[in-house]
Amino acid sequence: MTLTTRFAPSPTGLLHLGHAFSALLAFQLAQKQGGRFLLRIEDVDTTRSKPHWEQQIYDDLTWLGLSWETPVMRQSDRTAAYDAAIQSLAERGLVYPCSCSRADIKSALSAPQEGDVHHGPDGVIYPGTCRGRRLQEAQHTDALRLNMEEAIKHLPTSLRFREHGENPAQHDIECAALPADVGDIVLRRRISGEIAYHLAVVVDDAAQKVTYVTRGSDLFDATKIHVTLATLLGLPIPHYHHHRLVRDENGKRLAKRDDARSLKSLREQGNLPQDIFDMLKI
Repeated sequence: MTLTTRFAPSPTGLLHLGHAFSALLAFQLAQKQGGRFLLRIEDVDTTRSKPHWEQQIYDDLTWLGLSWETPVMRQSDRTAAYDAAIQSLAERGLVYPCSCSRADIKSALSAPQEGDVHHGPDGVIYPGTCRGRRLQEAQHTDALRLNMEEAIKHLPTSLRFREHGENPAQHDIECAALPADVGDIVLRRRISGEIAYHLAVVVDDAAQKVTYVTRGSDLFDATKIHVTLATLLGLPIPHYHHHRLVRDENGKRLAKRDDARSLKSLREQGNLPQDIFDMLKI
């Protein structure tokens, strides 16, 4: 099987050193193994995604010396694929509409009978306020959630994924613990109707035949969501490499608002691609 990696940025701001590290790791791995390197534009956030940011992604990666197959997949073109995935889950009774706002969820979780608030890979664990609603009752402004208590009935006792990179290991996911550890994740967002990241990334990785996912260690906990969704949808599970995060001199993780460390700013300051490689120790 041909090793296939990908870099999947969102066109919502400038790429920084952390993005460069992730992209370069994936690109170099594909080159070393004689595999494929793909670029995917994750532009489902239609409010924040802008064409000039997308063009800047292409410019920055080209400057670094990266090349990729064309045409580039863009999530904004993938609505039909996401709808089909949700329909597949809905036909098994695993999807329900949710009208709760963040304020509603916060209020429900603050009720005395709820006890301690639990957090999972996707934030606070949803208390299940709308779990009893039928999909036929959905309003166009509702979110769609995965009913995890029902979903685990369609899963084996445990799931497994392989971690490569700095700390190679084989990880098991106990499916019975998913309702408490992950909860009823959002598949489609409330109000905007935009597809949620977790579903889109699983569907797209399978469509692009990605076999090796390279991304930051901050997404390690989300992997159990992706492995679960892939299994429910009958999709292959890639291998994973959760790499170290690039941080500033104070140990803070870089963000898109850190313009001083953006690739564009570094280039304008006279840095060459080799200077970036030296900064990243790659």
